[in-house]
Amino acid sequence: MNGQPISEASVGATGRHGRRGGARLKALAAGVLLLALTACGGGGTASGGAGQGGPAAQDGGKQDNAASRAVVTVLPKDGADSVATSGVLKVTAQQGKLTTVTVADSKGTPVEGKITADGASWQPTAHLAAGTQYKVHAIAKDAEGRESAKDTTFTTLVPKNTFIGQYTPEDGSTVGVGMPVSINFTRGITNPEAVEKAIKVTARPAVEIKGHWFGNDRLDFRPEKYWAAGTKVTVHLNLDGVEGRPGVYGKQKKTITFTIGRRQVSTVDAEAKTMKVERDGKIVKTLPITAGAPSTTTYNGQMVISEKYKVTRMNGATVGFGGEYDIKDVPHAMRLSTSGTFVHGNYWASKSTFGSQNVSHGCVGLSDTRGAGDSSTPAAWFYDSSIIGDVIVVKNSKDKVIKPDNGLNGWNMPWSEWIA
Repeated sequence: MNGQPISEASVGATGRHGRRGGARLKALAAGVLLLALTACGGGGTASGGAGQGGPAAQDGGKQDNAASRAVVTVLPKDGADSVATSGVLKVTAQQGKLTTVTVADSKGTPVEGKITADGASWQPTAHLAAGTQYKVHAIAKDAEGRESAKDTTFTTLVPKNTFIGQYTPEDGSTVGVGMPVSINFTRGITNPEAVEKAIKVTARPAVEIKGHWFGNDRLDFRPEKYWAAGTKVTVHLNLDGVEGRPGVYGKQKKTITFTIGRRQVSTVDAEAKTMKVERDGKIVKTLPITAGAPSTTTYNGQMVISEKYKVTRMNGATVGFGGEYDIKDVPHAMRLSTSGTFVHGNYWASKSTFGSQNVSHGCVGLSDTRGAGDSSTPAAWFYDSSIIGDVIVVKNSKDKVIKPDNGLNGWNMPWSEWIA
C-alpha cells in the first residue's frame, strides 16, 4: 500500500486485497458492538444471560422509583372559603393507609383528630374556629411502603350571628365549696350537645364533674358533692365556631381558673331560729336569726351565696310584694336566690326579735346597725366571715325546697337526676 491511506474506494474494491480489508473491518466492528453490549449489561455470564445487577433482576421487575399507588383526598378542596366549622373536614386514603395527618391554623395551633384503625380516614375530634385559615398536611403509604402526600389550605366561614357564655365564678377568684360553674348564653341553644362538648371543666385533685342544662340558655357544672377545700378548678370555654343554633355561632375562647377556699356550711333552723356556722368540720358560732313570717316563709334547701353587698336597696315591688317595703340601705346583704332570698343585716327590728320570732318576707335576718359600720354585730361578723360560693342550708321551714335553678342551687337536685 506504500504507506498511503485507504480510501472508501479501495475498501470497496473487488480485488483480493480489497476483500480482505473489508472482512477485517467487519470483524472489528462486530467486536466493538459485543463489547458495548457487555458493558451495558453490567458483566456477562457463562451462559450469555443478562447481568445480575440489571434492572430486570430487581424487585420482581418493578422500578424502584415507581410512583405510590396511594391516593390522598382532602375535603374541603384546596383554597375553599366560607367552610363550615364542623362536619366538613375529612381526609381519606385509597389504595393505601394514612400515616400522618396534621391540621393547624395560621398561628400553628393544631386541630386534634384521629386516624381510623384501618388507616382509611381521619376526622377532627372537635369543631374548627370561625373565620380562620387552616393548613392540612397528609401522608399515606401504599402496600409497597411508597409515600404519597397532599397539602391544602382552606378558610372557615365568618358568622353573621354569634353568641357567648356569661360565666361565674370570676377568673382567679377564691370561692366556697358550693360554687358551681354556671354559664348563661346570650342566645337560646338548640344544639346543646355541641355546646357542652366545647366546654371542659377539670379539677385538681380530680373529681367527676358533670353538666346540667336549665332550659336552653343555662348550663351548670358541679361534682356530686361539695368541692373539697383547696381544689383548683379550670374551665376551658372553646365556643369559637360552635353552631349553637342554626346560623348562630360561638365567638368565645377562654380559660378560667378558680380556687375553692376553706369549707364553710351554715345551717339555718327556721323553727329554732338559729344559724350554726360550721367551718372545716367545726361549729365556730351559733347566731340568733329571724326567718320568714308564717305568710312569707323561707325556702328550705341548700342555697349558695352568689352576690355580696355591704349596703343595698330592697324593694318589695321587684319580687312580688307590691309596696309592702322599700328599704334603701339594707346592710350586709348576701343573695341566696334569683327570686330575692337574702341573708342580711336587719336594723329595723328590735334585738329581742332575733332568736324568738320569724318576721321577714322570706329572707334570713341577722341583728345589725344602720349603715353597716359596726363590725361587732352578728350580721357584720357573718358577712366578713363569708365568701361567694359558701353554702347556707335552711331546714324546718314551712315551705317547699327551693328549685335548683333559682340561684346557684343545683345541689337540691339528686345526682342521678343531674347527670340524666
